[in-house]
Amino acid sequence: MGAESVRNVALVGPSGSGKTTLLEGMLFVSGAISRKGRVGDGTSVGDASPEARARQMSTELNVAHFVRDGIRYNVLDCPGSVEFLQEMRHAVIGTDLAVVVVEPVLERMITVAPILQFLDEHEIPHLIFINKLDRSEVRFRDLVAKLRELSTKPVIPHQYAIGRGAELVGFIDLVSEKAYAYREGAPSEEIPLPEEYREREEQARNDMLETLADFDDDLMEKLLEDERPTAEEILADLRKTLGADLVVPVFVGVAEQDKGIRRLLEAIAREAPTPDEHAAALKIDPEGPTVAQVLKNFYHPQSGKLSLVRIWRGEVRDGMQLSDMRVGGVYRLLGHQMQPAERAAAGDIVALARMEGARTGALLHEGSAPPQLRLPRVEPAQPMYAFAVRAKNRSDEVKLSAALQKLVDEDPGLRVEHDAELQQTLLWGQGELHLRVALERLEHKFRVPVEVSSPKTPYRETIRKGTQAHGRHKKQTGGHGQFGDVKIEIRPLERGAGFAFENRVVGGAVPKQFIPAVEAGAKEYLQKGPLGFPVVDVGITLFDGQHHPVDSNELSFKLAVGLALKDGLPRCSPVLLEPILDVTISVPSDYTSRTLQLVTQKRGQILGYDAKPGWPGWDEVKAQIPQAEMQDLIVSLRSLSQGTGFFEWGFSHYQEVPERLQKEIVERARAEAAG
Repeated sequence: MGAESVRNVALVGPSGSGKTTLLEGMLFVSGAISRKGRVGDGTSVGDASPEARARQMSTELNVAHFVRDGIRYNVLDCPGSVEFLQEMRHAVIGTDLAVVVVEPVLERMITVAPILQFLDEHEIPHLIFINKLDRSEVRFRDLVAKLRELSTKPVIPHQYAIGRGAELVGFIDLVSEKAYAYREGAPSEEIPLPEEYREREEQARNDMLETLADFDDDLMEKLLEDERPTAEEILADLRKTLGADLVVPVFVGVAEQDKGIRRLLEAIAREAPTPDEHAAALKIDPEGPTVAQVLKNFYHPQSGKLSLVRIWRGEVRDGMQLSDMRVGGVYRLLGHQMQPAERAAAGDIVALARMEGARTGALLHEGSAPPQLRLPRVEPAQPMYAFAVRAKNRSDEVKLSAALQKLVDEDPGLRVEHDAELQQTLLWGQGELHLRVALERLEHKFRVPVEVSSPKTPYRETIRKGTQAHGRHKKQTGGHGQFGDVKIEIRPLERGAGFAFENRVVGGAVPKQFIPAVEAGAKEYLQKGPLGFPVVDVGITLFDGQHHPVDSNELSFKLAVGLALKDGLPRCSPVLLEPILDVTISVPSDYTSRTLQLVTQKRGQILGYDAKPGWPGWDEVKAQIPQAEMQDLIVSLRSLSQGTGFFEWGFSHYQEVPERLQKEIVERARAEAAG
């Protein structure tokens, strides 16, 4: 089957919009399955994992293929929750068309904005399928108007709904100007165009033609001369503009009842770009060694690692070498079912077995030289939520480390960080739901149950004033003893200066060979100050001391300066410091005022806010927030913004902890240390 007979499609859209139900309907009407499953019953081809079925929502990519009317459809059903968007982003760049599934609820349509923004940013052709029209009383033209507010590309109805809610009848195809009525479990049938819809149909069609004419001078000339273009001419323009991601056509239906699915598949077959056309747009020379791109990795308990790949050039065969790895099998996926295929050609999407070194987004190539291609890539999303994790059973610590590596290999939206200072392993993700699902996979799939806690904050302490201190270490045990004596000046430095050491000893009171030991001893002691945290922004000056010609050594002077600091630091008015982060929060403008209140509740300082560039109807809020207040920021932010808000962050500086909090933090740290 050549690339012209393949359609690679991603189903994307907010959680709950019905993507998995749409996939189930596609499989059923194409004959790939003989009986439709239901997401709510846990019987669908997609959402087969325990984590997905427990929540009745997609928590990872679902893959299926089927053949209809001589065309193979490779369909990637992407999770819709904003916390799993990284999975969608990596998958969709390997397809040729995205079908954006939305619900006909005006208040919830804002949740599609981040998806539309990503598709437009990466110039991925996409159309919109308004699902569940039988449950909505909203006028169709109001739904389209709302979508136009959210999209940076022109949204044009390809179909116009007839009726709404319980009185939904069918749709008008604006290209052919024919009306169709839905039939239960069968293709829609042509009906006379209702007279009460004629004026609306003409207006919608004219709007569509005028939009298409913006990209076609010949069509513009015909419209100016009041000449009606043929249906074939309109379809050619739709195909061209859709393939270039210049317009966003709208289709309608009810996936649960198979209404609109057949027409949608016909439109995809007729109007979506082919794999060859997509490859040509990316300037991929069809001649040359095989190149494939990894879209997703799966770990199956029985079959091991599977890498879902898009073949951009050449062909993939069982047993061939790609990037110094032997292909251990080529498979087509239908949910959790694996169907062997000896080979797959350019334009196809298949799974390769036992490609242990394959990473999501990476190019796999035939031959020793990597291809000089600039293919679409997705940068890892910055994590916004973390748990400190440890194995419930100490004997599983090594097993946990390996399981975490596989978890991140499956889901690049996760990140593992080992914090040596605070002795914690952090699992980072896009939100609490994201991490809860990851923890369940650790237990169900990799057999490593874990315990979690909130991450510790890397506090520091410093001093507000200086003093002088004296430290003497003397120990006699027979034979050579130990002797070191130092007098030091302790002084505060400006914030961010770190540590400074100065030697002002004259006359050899402390021999030169022991000066480095004094500095090293000071650094070691400052790892834990009187409040229990590393001490920063402190200057130490050695100005006097004593030594013994026989008993003095480096260890003695290290211990002596430690005694001096132990005596002096508590007299320097120690104070606790906390890390402050620069945070840029993105939210729909309707939620900006509540976001400002949230920043204030988090002890944050608002630096300003403005419209978010390139995001219609969104604002950016810039603030500085203590790291200790960041743990549940994303949870609160998504709660107030219908799950749409997100932020970027980076370290800014340390500043003093308010006095009312300092005592509580110090006492809690001491209790944990004692425990």
